[in-house]
Amino acid sequence: MALFKDILGSSESLFKEEAALDFSFQPKLIPYREKEQRFIAGCMKPLFEGRNGRNVFIYGQPGVGKTAALKHILNELEDETDDIIPLYVNCWQRNTTFKIVAEICELMDFKFIQNKKTEDLFRWIKQSLSKKSAVFVFDEVDKLEDTDFIYMILEEIQWKSIILITNYKEWVIDMEDRIKSRLMPEVIEFRPYNAEETRGILKERASYAFFPNVLTEEAFSLICKKSFEMQDIRTGLHLMRESGLIAESKSSRKILLEHVEQAMKKLEEFTIKSKEDLGSDENMMLDIVKNNSGKRIGDLFKTYQEKGGKLVYKSFQRK
Repeated sequence: MALFKDILGSSESLFKEEAALDFSFQPKLIPYREKEQRFIAGCMKPLFEGRNGRNVFIYGQPGVGKTAALKHILNELEDETDDIIPLYVNCWQRNTTFKIVAEICELMDFKFIQNKKTEDLFRWIKQSLSKKSAVFVFDEVDKLEDTDFIYMILEEIQWKSIILITNYKEWVIDMEDRIKSRLMPEVIEFRPYNAEETRGILKERASYAFFPNVLTEEAFSLICKKSFEMQDIRTGLHLMRESGLIAESKSSRKILLEHVEQAMKKLEEFTIKSKEDLGSDENMMLDIVKNNSGKRIGDLFKTYQEKGGKLVYKSFQRK
């Protein structure tokens, strides 16, 4: 009897490159987003000719490849020319004009930002870009507390393209008129992946992450099904990683259906929150959303205010 042939040794691993299951991992190609990438690259093309590029507003639900596609474009841009500076800023933490301007300085290798005012830092950026072009990508813009920096770039940087990324289409509608009228962005939606595309993306990531024949077809199919149901590639990446870790903890040489099912239970425990665990304000917001399905967030906010809600719009939107 071969009792031990399927038991993983203490020095062995199912993972070839576990980091490939990070959502931030940058694959060599971004499949199924070629059309969107060509469109965005086309908006940047005038910069190669010494002209202003077009600005772009990108929206789509989480996990549909917005950030990955943009980072891929910026990497290609960096390989193509030194005359166009790619600048990517995530606005989750850098959510004020000062923080964003300081981050841009750091990206452009200007380290002397201590005790400097926003105006001083931006003056340095403007001078540094006087003979060059720049592509400014601001991700998760719905987390911003102010948008003054966009106005500053529009007014004072000569050759540029500004790319804004968010999950919410409504964000650009509620933008200040003084910025919106100058920005005049092209609008592009990243739609959810279909079932075939979801499977293709996860299959590619699995080939990076695991050694051959580790992930069984039955287990992989369940992961693809759940990821498509959630319409979020990150769900599939999480389930592959978690299933792999569970399989390793059981010293299994393969990731089986039972390992995925166990990972799915952990996912549900983590993501589902009881209505009773929400605060009174959150419960009111939940009821407003349930009773006004299909309405714009601006309309929901008005209803929230009418019911006595105290949060400002940005905080309401984040909740």
